[in-house]
Order: sequence, then C-alpha cells, then structure tokens
Amino acid sequence: MSTKTINVNDRQYNWPQQPVVVICCDGSEVDYTDRAMADGVMPNLKSIIAKGQMEMAKSVVPSFTNPNNLSIVTGRPPEVHGICGNYLIDPETNQEVMMNDPKFLRAPTIFAAFQQQGAKVVALTAKDKLRLLLGKGLKFDGSAISFSAEKSDQCTMAEHGIENANEAVGMDVPAVYSAELSEFVFAAGVKLLASEKPDLMYLSTTDYIQHKFAPGTQGANAFYAMMDKYLGELDRAGARIVLTADHGMKDKHRSDGSPDVLYLQDVMDEWLGKDTARVILPITDPYVVHHGALGSFATVYLPTNVNAREMCERIKALDGIDMCMTNEEGCAYFELPNDRTGDLIVVSGGSDHTKVLGTSASKHDLSGLKVPLRSHGGVSEQSVPFITNGALKNLPENLRNFDAFFVACNCFQ
Repeated sequence: MSTKTINVNDRQYNWPQQPVVVICCDGSEVDYTDRAMADGVMPNLKSIIAKGQMEMAKSVVPSFTNPNNLSIVTGRPPEVHGICGNYLIDPETNQEVMMNDPKFLRAPTIFAAFQQQGAKVVALTAKDKLRLLLGKGLKFDGSAISFSAEKSDQCTMAEHGIENANEAVGMDVPAVYSAELSEFVFAAGVKLLASEKPDLMYLSTTDYIQHKFAPGTQGANAFYAMMDKYLGELDRAGARIVLTADHGMKDKHRSDGSPDVLYLQDVMDEWLGKDTARVILPITDPYVVHHGALGSFATVYLPTNVNAREMCERIKALDGIDMCMTNEEGCAYFELPNDRTGDLIVVSGGSDHTKVLGTSASKHDLSGLKVPLRSHGGVSEQSVPFITNGALKNLPENLRNFDAFFVACNCFQ
C-alpha cells in the first residue's frame, strides 16, 4: 500500500488505504438523523455509528451551501478559498453576482491535488450551481468524473468525464424541487464506486426536504430512509465514510406560520435614505422557492460618511439580531475574506432562533412558501453531525465539517 502524503492548502493528507466517500447532506440538522434512527427508519446508520463514531462539528458561518461545500473540498475556511456566500458584490465590477464562477475560488480542491498525484476522483452534486466550483482544476482524462443531478442529461466526456449518466445511474433527470434530486446523487455514488473504483468521492445533496419538513415528520423520515439504503450499500462496498452537513436548519416563522423577517434594507433606507446603503443576502441563488432568499446572515455596504461601529450599535439594538460586527471584526471572527464582505456583518436569530433577514419587503416573492419557513445562515445552524463508519484516532481539536477529508485520510484506526 502506498504511504504517500499529499499537501493541500497547508494540510497533509495520507493516501487513503480504502476508497474515501465524504457525504455532505445539505441542511441535515442532527435532529433529522436522531429522530429517524429513533423511529426505526435508519438501521444502516445505526450500525455505522455502532462500529464508527458520531461527533458534532461546527460549520462555516455564513451557514450556507457554497461556503461550506468549498470549505469541505478544500479543507480550509472561506478566508483561504474565497467563497463566502452564494451571492456577493464582485469587488472588481461592483455588480451583484452569483458566486458560482470558478474564478472566485482561490485555493485548489483536495480532488485536484490528489488527481495530480495519480488518484481517481468523483465529485457529484445535486444542483449544477456547485459543479463548476467543485470541478475546478480537474482534468477529465479518465481519472475524474464530476456532474450534477440537475443536468445529468447534459454530461460529456470533455466537461464531466462521463456520458449517458442517466443510463449509468438508471434514473431520469429529477425535478429540482424534489427528494429525487438528492437520491440521484446517492444512486450515482453507489454505481460509480463500484464501476470506477475512485480513491476519493464526494456526494453533495440539496436541502429541499429539510426546508420543507421538520425532523421526525413523514416527509423527513421518508428522505432519511432513502438515504439509509444507500449508506448501507456504500458501507458494504468497503468505503471509508464521513457523513456531515453544510449547515443545520431551523424554524424561521412566527406562531401563526408567517415568516419571522427583519427587512434590513428597509431599515437602512429609513435611517440613511433610500439605497444609500446596500444589503446583500449571501443565501441568494436561483432556487428560492423553498426559502424565499431569507436567511440569518447579511452583509451591509455603507457610504463612506457613515461610521461602521456606530451603525453596528444601532443594528444590534434591533429585535432578533444576534451579532453585528465591522468588516475587520467579523471577518476575523468568522474566517471570511475581507474584500468580498461588506462593511458590516449581521447575524440574526434571536432567543428562539427564528429571525431571518431580508432586503426590502417588496423584493421578496414568498408565494412559493407553501409551508412555514425553515431556513439557515446564522450561528444557530452552525452545529452539524459528523459521522464515520470507523473508529477514529487523533481527531482535530474544535472539529469542523471541513475536516471531513482530513479525518477520512488520516484518522481512521
């Protein structure tokens, strides 16, 4: 067996003795798996934990999809890899854009570094917004496969390392707003682990179900029962498994079911004049039906004549605000890149964790919210499960979700 070690972003990874499968179950608050196991629908996960370990880890804040997925696949926080949200003001153009272009990624992925040393890698994601970022630096020369369930019918050897993905998986292209989008990722992972025998595999799902269904409900348990079937197959195939999440998920509504929202742009307009300040919601992406672009983290760009520290104090006095920090303070605390973050960082939640942030009430279309809002983004959604199918040694202190590949490569006994 090779004892080669590979340096990725100043961390040393041992060449895996078995295939490594890291799973990022999007929005998987620990209550989901706890309730599903208690209700008897995750027997395979119970067995995995019995022979392995279950820990709790901290995610990156903002507790959103892109920052955490890229932290997991680089092994480092956003201050290193640069992806600090799904959405930002591009400092080069001053335009609001999606942060899904590979140009925004400042650090190599673990996949690319391992492939350069001769490893075979597979990176699968539910939504296509992540695929280009996850696949940056990969060469599709037969030793890498990367595609999304969302656009699985568009795969080519040149761009994805695979053709006819739907035929290979045995599933049609799933609907974006469905449990099947995540199931496709799991099914593809099982098939490709057997057929391609990769050294490293990454499976990243979508949190549509977690936004829609609370832990222990029929809809949630059905999803986790599905996931459990595939976990069992991956475990029996001999892979080292690390299962974690990019963030948790909490109820974000009042007792009457209406969203508990602070529209921060409206507040800033009232205080400073319309559009004098700019509020950016990093949760924003093309898939807003299930959350209405409402999350518990925002950045604020202020005019030069406004004192950031004084404005922080005013914002902190608003109901439901957990934190407000200046750029320097907040980026140091949350390990974020200063140049891609506003003058202020605002985190909401409140005593019951229900408060979310919006821009202006007139700019949020909440017609797609057919059930009471559940969302994420703040520190109350930072705690995530970290489950392995093997006992561990020498775990990193202050375990983070982005330690997943390090633990899989270095810490299995």
